[in-house]
Amino acid sequence: MQTNQTPFNDQSVNTTGCCAKFNPAGWDAQELHFKDKPFVRASTLSIGHVPLNMGVVYARVQRHIAKAFAGDPSQELVMSRDPSAFTGEHLFAVKSPVADEEMIAVSGEFLTKVFEGPYSAMRGWHGQMQALAREKGREPKQVWFYYTTCPDCAKAYGANPVVGLVELA
Repeated sequence: MQTNQTPFNDQSVNTTGCCAKFNPAGWDAQELHFKDKPFVRASTLSIGHVPLNMGVVYARVQRHIAKAFAGDPSQELVMSRDPSAFTGEHLFAVKSPVADEEMIAVSGEFLTKVFEGPYSAMRGWHGQMQALAREKGREPKQVWFYYTTCPDCAKAYGANPVVGLVELA
């Protein structure tokens, strides 16, 4: 895959009016290469890894991205991780700067794996992502997850696909 590209994010099926139904084609077992790829960085509050204000934060960031014409639905990617039990970190891929949001540039190599199942399986998925990096002869750095649909849409579609991304050392 070319530098700073993500797999195509098929937006063609959206029966909920919220999240498009995730099509995993092209997302599993990919190598992503980022060099100064722009992202909006946002934080959420959590209690025991359960987010408290994710909806509000995501809505604000998405509104600012839309206002700046910085989004590309076909290249959508939101990488999320929990640095602690009380904080979530979220990186929203954008194609240009977004006013009123923290901008960062990400460089690195990432491996992907598509999972299906409840959020309670996250701890196991985290370990699988670390093992995937080691299988490739690399050490894992940070593990991120791309929650492809909100909980309501996952329920409506009858599936909860989540993409794991492990940064390689």
